[in-house]
Amino acid sequence: MSVMVQKLNTSNYIRELRKKLGLGQRELANLIGLGKDGERTIRGWEAGEHKPSTLKWGKIVDLEKEMQNFYDNAPLKQGNINAANFRFIDLFAGIGGIRYPFQQLGGHCVFTSEWDKFAQKTYLANYGDMPNGDITKITAKDIPDHEVLLGGFPCQSFSQAGLGKGFSDTRGTMFFEVQRILANKRPKAFLLENVKQLRGHDKGRTLKMIMEILQGQHEQEIPEDIPMSEESRHALAVKLNYWVDVRVLRAGDFGAPQNRERVFIIGFDKDQYPNVNFDKAFCWPEPPKTPTRVGNILQTKEELEEDREEYGKDRFTISDRLWEGHQKRKAEHKTKGNGFGYSLFNADSEYTNTISARYYKDGSEILMDQSHIKKNPRKLTPRECARLQGFPENFIVNAVSQNQIYQQFGNSVCMKVIEAVAEQMVNALSTAESLSQDTSQTKAG
Repeated sequence: MSVMVQKLNTSNYIRELRKKLGLGQRELANLIGLGKDGERTIRGWEAGEHKPSTLKWGKIVDLEKEMQNFYDNAPLKQGNINAANFRFIDLFAGIGGIRYPFQQLGGHCVFTSEWDKFAQKTYLANYGDMPNGDITKITAKDIPDHEVLLGGFPCQSFSQAGLGKGFSDTRGTMFFEVQRILANKRPKAFLLENVKQLRGHDKGRTLKMIMEILQGQHEQEIPEDIPMSEESRHALAVKLNYWVDVRVLRAGDFGAPQNRERVFIIGFDKDQYPNVNFDKAFCWPEPPKTPTRVGNILQTKEELEEDREEYGKDRFTISDRLWEGHQKRKAEHKTKGNGFGYSLFNADSEYTNTISARYYKDGSEILMDQSHIKKNPRKLTPRECARLQGFPENFIVNAVSQNQIYQQFGNSVCMKVIEAVAEQMVNALSTAESLSQDTSQTKAG
């Protein structure tokens, strides 16, 4: 075989396999362990400019079997789409904290987007689906039709940790990616999630702008210096007409022992349901406010010992040096008159602080007291983080490194809150469909 024919066969094989598996070039690069220039490498392979090494070629050849293995063993994989009650998409998906409750209520996820390669791996291991990458590079026409749009759009630019930059930060402009998809695909409903600080950002003007855009009431031009795709800027000319409401909900009020507050924005398309009063059709879930206890999410002494034996060390008790550093910083902050520093909890605590993406660094926001066994405090285990965020017990927490899974749970939503909101949304859609059918039959009669 000539070198040219061999290159063509290799490039065609890679391209066709990637398309068969529904993967982008970046996603394929992530799966076979290429570095930061992996997408460029895949592009070169498919163009026949160069060939993969023997090792990488082996990984490519084995990929189809590996993907099937992921699907077969994914604990949260969905059923057949023909049995679904509605279709939905999962944007800025993280590790799928918003997806699962809607899936459990009869929805079928037809599209997922998540750019972080480590979150993609956890998502793939649990759902058997490889998320598409950067949503800014995916046109609306390439996104399947759907009835419900879900999106926990990036929140760092609205959070205290992100210094509140809002729309001046590229992460803040991800809302406009949601808007362009709504404008092009017109789903019947949406659920958006963000940090509590969004409500007060820029004295409430940021949230007001978001609400007005979703309602089709926004007149002000978006400044040219705010970075967004051309499709997003063009889509702003489309007037949406959603009924929209917003609420701050707290995880601790829905059975999760965590003082985590998030903003939720709900919308229903008034153009598709012109005769439905969503002020009556949709009700925010009533928090049961059942008593919570941190001990309910903790692993047993035996489980912690099994982990120590498996890894040959205690992975969660913090070192003497780190513990001394925590105590020193807390004492320094106390003399300045503020309460910054570590936070200590035990099994009888009512709830913990909010777990954050930085938890992997030192665990300072949630440390479990171990003074009763004469040990330094410890971090929560990955399984305990999953429980704190309301994830099911069969959720795989070791598809990535310990540091990565900590970041992923810190960035995730509390699934118990989503479960309550999702139930109300699906009920409202069912009510709207029934009212619309009754109206149509009355007119026909």
